[in-house]
Amino acid sequence: MYVPPAFREDRPEILHTAIRATGLAILVTTGPDGLIASHVPLLLDPDAGPHGTLHGHLARANPQARATGEALAIFPGPDAYITPSWYATKQEDGKVVPTWNYVAVHATGPVEWFDEPGQLLDLVTRLTERHEAPRGKPWAVADAPADYVAGRLPGIIGFSIAIARLEGKWKMSQNRPPADRAGVAAGLTEQGRTDIAALIAPG
Repeated sequence: MYVPPAFREDRPEILHTAIRATGLAILVTTGPDGLIASHVPLLLDPDAGPHGTLHGHLARANPQARATGEALAIFPGPDAYITPSWYATKQEDGKVVPTWNYVAVHATGPVEWFDEPGQLLDLVTRLTERHEAPRGKPWAVADAPADYVAGRLPGIIGFSIAIARLEGKWKMSQNRPPADRAGVAAGLTEQGRTDIAALIAPG
């Protein structure tokens, strides 16, 4: 990922928080037919390895489930179009252009596959618990008949990615003058995009 110094974020705790906040990641690998990508929810174990380890699963029929070597997991964060109309600089000399502000985390490492039923059951249970937790009455894997769940497990294959490289990009108008950043934050807030506005550092 191209990351100019002004936009670089390399604090592990910030990157891990962004990973956890992403509901659906993009898994990219290379196979005999070239690049292939799948959209999958992933779990992060922050203490396994120097940068953490990711866990997820794919449908066994997915050709990507036969990939080997290195994998790239992309975690897109909040993003927004930035109009030059928000820049104070526009009024001064008109030398402005549109851009896009966004957060992205890339995690790269070797992909390892597993299909042991106990491991798969543990994985889908933890994934379910994570995403059901905010609900008033969370659904649990154990709510389904055990034989039904056992019959579904052979249809998936699990994987782990020990993160060897972790990169973060927070493109939040850091390259603009203070007055422009203030204008962007105000414009985003007016549009109801307080999630992005809150990430823009004041001048």
